[in-house]
Parts: sequence; C-alpha cells; structure tokens
Amino acid sequence: MSASQPADLILRNGRIYTVDSTRSWASAVAIRNGSFIAVGDDRAVNGCNGPDTRVIDLKGSMAMPGIVDIHVHMLVGGQAELFDLNFTSALDVDQICDAVSGWVRKSKPGAWIVGAQWGSDKLPTLNTSAALAKLDAAAQGRPVLLRDETYHNRWCSSEALRLAGITKSTPNPPQGEIGRDPQTGELTGMLIESAITEVERALDQSGHYTSEMNQAAVAKSVQMLNSFGVTAFQEALSVRPVAEALKALDDRGVLTAWAGCSLPAVQPAFMFGPFGDELFELREKLRGRHVKPDFVKFLLDGVPGFKTAAFHEPYTADPIRGCCFRGDMMMSVPDLIRWLGKCEKLGMSVKIHCTGDAAVTQALDAIEVVRGFNGPTKLTHQIAHASYITPADIKRFAELGAIADLSPIIWYPTFFLEGHRAAMGKERAERFWPNKDLLESGALMAGGTDWPAVPNPDPWTGIEGMVTRRNPTGEFGDEALWPEQAIDLASTLQIYTINSARAMQMGSVTGSIEVGKSADLLVLDRNLFETPVDELADTKVQTTYFEGRPVYERR
Repeated sequence: MSASQPADLILRNGRIYTVDSTRSWASAVAIRNGSFIAVGDDRAVNGCNGPDTRVIDLKGSMAMPGIVDIHVHMLVGGQAELFDLNFTSALDVDQICDAVSGWVRKSKPGAWIVGAQWGSDKLPTLNTSAALAKLDAAAQGRPVLLRDETYHNRWCSSEALRLAGITKSTPNPPQGEIGRDPQTGELTGMLIESAITEVERALDQSGHYTSEMNQAAVAKSVQMLNSFGVTAFQEALSVRPVAEALKALDDRGVLTAWAGCSLPAVQPAFMFGPFGDELFELREKLRGRHVKPDFVKFLLDGVPGFKTAAFHEPYTADPIRGCCFRGDMMMSVPDLIRWLGKCEKLGMSVKIHCTGDAAVTQALDAIEVVRGFNGPTKLTHQIAHASYITPADIKRFAELGAIADLSPIIWYPTFFLEGHRAAMGKERAERFWPNKDLLESGALMAGGTDWPAVPNPDPWTGIEGMVTRRNPTGEFGDEALWPEQAIDLASTLQIYTINSARAMQMGSVTGSIEVGKSADLLVLDRNLFETPVDELADTKVQTTYFEGRPVYERR
C-alpha cells in the first residue's frame, strides 16, 4: 500500500516483524505525521519518497512494534533510580546495614535514608530486635525506611518509627502488622502492608521528595523505558502527583510514550493525595494527548511471601497465625461489585491487584455479576499479577473478557519464589504463573514489569523467561519454574505488544505495525527468531521510535 503524499521517514531493507495477523513480516515502512502510511516492501513505499523524505537503510536489522508495559510505577521507580539507596534482594542483614552505613556517610546530615529492596525470604532474620539494633547502629540516629522487593512492606530504623508515632504499645492496624520480636515482644522495625502508612506519611511530610524531584523522577522513568523499547505504559497507581507529572511532560511535548493512568479508588498505604471520587473528578484536567486517566486501581489482597495474599488453601502453620490462615481480602464482594458498576458508568476500566488464587476468584466473581447486570461492554478489566490461579478459574478469563496482567517479571526462579516456598510450601509455591494454560484458554494476556518491584524496567528478561522459565541472570543455574508453562516466542511478543495495547484500550492506536497506527517501533541488535532462547535477554534496542521520531538511540 502507498500514500499520495510524501513520507517524513522511510525505513527500508529491514526484517520488520509487524505483529499484524494479516501480514507478519515486512521489509519497509513509510511514516508521515507520526503514523504509518505504508507497510510492505520497497514497492509499497517507493511512492511515498519525496524530496524531503529521510530514508534509512536498516541493513537487514530486525524491527518490531514498541513494547507496551501494562504495569509499571513511574514515580517510585524514578525516585529509586535518581535519589534512593539501591541494593539487591540477595543481601543479608549485615550486608544491608553496611549499605545503609555507606549511604549515611555520603548523604546530608539528618536526612531520611530511603532504599530498596530486601528479599521477602529475609523476613525471619530481619524481624528481630537484634537486627533492628544493627540497623540503628548503621543509621547513626537517622530515620531509615527500606522497602522490600514487593514494595508492600518496610523495614525501618527506630528513629523512623519514632517520627511515625509507632511505639511498642501501638496496635496493629486493620490489614497490617507491626513487627515484634517473637522472643522479646520488642519492636523490630518491620511493618507489613497497611502498617507502613504512618512511616510513609512521616517521610512524605518531611519534604524529602520535592515536587521538582518528583517530576524529574517521572521524566527519568520515561527515558529508561524508552531505552528498553517501551513506547506505551500503564502507570499502575497514579496518585495525583504522578498523573500531574505525566501531564506536565505531555504539555511540554516531551512525553515520549503513551501513558495510561490507574487512579486509586481508595487511599494507598504509601502514596498520598486525593483518591476515589475526588480524584476521578480531576480526570479531564489530568488528560493529555498522550495521557489517558481512564483506569481505576483496587487492591484485593497483599503478597504471598508475607502471608497477606488471599488463598483458598491455608498457608503453612506458624506460631502467630496458627494452622489455618488463608490471608484476608481487602474488599468485600458487594463493595467490589458496587465499585465495578460505578467505574463502568464512568467509562473507566479497572486494574485489580490479586496475588492469591482466592483473590482472583473473587475478582472474577465480581466481574461476572456486573456483566450480568450491565451486559456486554467494550471496557477491559485487568487482574493484576495473575500468577496463582485455580484450574477452574483459568477459562473464566476468556469467558468474562478479563485480562491477565502478567507482572512482575518473576515467572522463573527468583528470591521472591524462596519467600513463597517458605510461606506456602514448595509444591504450591511452584504452581506459579500458568501462562500456557491461560494462552490455550484464549485469555488475553498482557505483559508488564511492575518496576521497581523488579530492579529495572527491562522487558527482555521477561520475554526470555516466558519462553524458557529459567532465570536469565544465571543466578539459579538450570533450574526452571514449572517448565510445562513455557510459551513460544511469537505469542510472547504479542503479549508484550498488541495484547498490552488492547488491555490499555489502545489496540487501534499502537501495538502493531499497520497503516494508520502510531509509528512506534524498535530497531534491534538481533533477529529474535534467530537468537538462542537463552540469549533473548541480551537483546539491545538500537533505536526506539515514538510517533515516527527517534526517542532513544544506542551509543
């Protein structure tokens, strides 16, 4: 197909994987005003070549649509990258304290120390008064707040607890737990789920992060995503400062990706500002050409490694919870149904955090009830972290039009999994991410990173891991996690492109290389289909194009 007006840019002599079901491969594309106007071979684009058209020879390089990250946290990810202490979840207590001590020496006197991420498998060793004493020694009187790999829990110094008003006599909040030494009953600095709110509030009120820092953090996140080939993303917990920062970038013409915003229905535990109806009323003020504040975020449960996810079967017995604890729901079925119905009337899709199989069941039950009341809809509701799912619920995703939001990137052996094994036993823990079952059931699966729950927003580790079920870093050798659930590369690329675009209700705009769509594409350093599967994570993006202009070029 050709166009009657000259193109701004022609890319030719490439191996262009379109993710278009009617034509999987092309060798050339023509772009004008940010959109594809021709896709095919040289004959298709020759008529688009004008006197001012720039023509780039791809020299046989593979190109493909831009990656769409369905689940990412732009503010906290950028803050972590620019301003915070970062360490690997493999560190033990002494190593974490050494890292804190080093950060204290190079930071401003009296300033908060904020860092991440400690592993959930370290909970037993961190949750002691002896460990807190080590942290306090390293902190030298500073308030220290350290986030775990899930970003649901915190380990804090005594000074941080003091500033938050948390004492030995402070009761556990609903759906949260203040860590106390099992032997002495003394505080340990451990804060689980909703117990993090007051220490995060103290950090927020201290002015540790300024509005200028927040805007810089979001801008940094966009740059990082572009460098990995991401040209669209859904921000997974878009409190007002996050959405405003994205809108500001868009207004200045420097937002180089499509952005979906998930507005919290209820007050998040560690991000503050308007929520629910008050925030929804600001939607049109937050909307931009590339910013779509059309999603609502709910949390139904916590995380498995801390026994806060909701399961049908009980966790392993422990002295605190006994033998039959299954985790708690954060919202009742009637409340969820009411919220879903309300969101549909507002024309908003929902993203529901569900990490336990009982939470997944409840979310699907609520969607089914609402479908019965409201009938068919074009809105797409997402089950976030669709990782532990009962076999009976697999088929319900496709039947109800529910989307499996696959994030974070942990469908292979990780330290996350070690925490799950301790909490629920090896056999159950390893029935994790039934991706092939979902694929074969016809479910729409969308790919996300959940960064900074993973160390960086690199989708290529997820792509390799989805195909191999092995950790691309080599940290766990040849160990594979439920290898029967591995899926093929072509399906994986669909998950990370057109499927995620459809989940964002942008399938007609981006996600594949087709005439009329936004010219969002990547040029890669290798042909993925000719690359050994255990080397896919080594893929490097040479150039990222967003709306036909290069927004990242590898040097």
